Amino acid sequence: MPKIPQHLFQLDTTPSYHRRVDPLNRWHLDLPLLCAILLLTMLGFALLYSADGGHTDRLERQMLHFGLACGVLVWFAQIAPATWQRWSVGIYVLSLAMLIAVLFLGETGKGAQRWLSIGSFRFQPAESAKLAVPLMITALLARHPLPPSGKHLLIAGGLIALPVLLIAQQPDLGTALLVASAGLFVLFLAGISWRFIFSLCGLAAVAAPLLWLNLHDYQRQRVLTFLSPEQDPLGAGYHIIQSKIAIGSGGVYGKGLFQGTQSQLHFLPERHTDFIFAVLAEETGLVGVLMMLCLYLAIILRGLYIAQQAQDNFSRLLSGTLTLVFFVYLCVNTGMVSGLLPVVGVPLPLVSYGGTSLITLMAAFGILMSVHTHRKLLPG
Repeated sequence: MPKIPQHLFQLDTTPSYHRRVDPLNRWHLDLPLLCAILLLTMLGFALLYSADGGHTDRLERQMLHFGLACGVLVWFAQIAPATWQRWSVGIYVLSLAMLIAVLFLGETGKGAQRWLSIGSFRFQPAESAKLAVPLMITALLARHPLPPSGKHLLIAGGLIALPVLLIAQQPDLGTALLVASAGLFVLFLAGISWRFIFSLCGLAAVAAPLLWLNLHDYQRQRVLTFLSPEQDPLGAGYHIIQSKIAIGSGGVYGKGLFQGTQSQLHFLPERHTDFIFAVLAEETGLVGVLMMLCLYLAIILRGLYIAQQAQDNFSRLLSGTLTLVFFVYLCVNTGMVSGLLPVVGVPLPLVSYGGTSLITLMAAFGILMSVHTHRKLLPG
């Protein structure tokens, strides 16, 4: 009688999470977040193609940007949160160095000195601060008991102020406000008292007149245009008036791709970048807008879920902050395009044309996925 191998009678005691490894988990990618990002980006490609009247040059460049951004996402997702915490100081110092370099070596475009060039590669260093600041502040606060002490709040405030002031000098007020909000979100999530928050709001209100006096002329004009765009309908108020017309004329179902009069007849300025939301509203109507907002909501809810599931203070603060900053991106862009906020030059995330902002966003999503997939596996 043939001998039966003994290993057939041995029980497999290996935990299930070691036996079944999802291919996406092996690459540290989160499927729900990845699907929502891809769907939103595909919508952006369709809008960009329509806004260009069927020409593909800009669309092809954006696809190249997206391919590079996907590579950055996968790369960043492989790096464990503990490594990001160790690298936070170096990333912050490098970001400051690039911002200082912009003031002396930066290229000027549209009245602002915001870009650095390395050969044929041109990028905007201010975008790096959107990641460097929350990384630095999170690493600082996570090393100490929460909520943070007054000493650590002062240090954090100084670390936030340095890049914000450098970006404001370019000038780029929109990005400066986003970087400031990224740092302040870390403080908020760290559990600072409401007394401190109200004191900060009061200080901002007191400093508002001084801030107004130090704004550039075009920045003051943007605020005045926001309050009354009809005073200069062919000048400063032209952008927002045309954007409102495009949004309102879309109705419930829209005019259809390539059928928007404001975008196709070039009445709508910056239709590929800051005002692409108006293209969406005109050509796809309320239905298209709600579809897009549902995709944004899916990304935001997934990001907050990842933050809630994080296993340490650094991961929790960082993932929550990156998600809230993405939410602010959305609110600022849609608010300014619809006339609810002053125009500050913030693109619609994952949809507007542009390489540097897209890569920065995908890098942030890579960090979010890293937080979720590098959690310590506990036997179930």
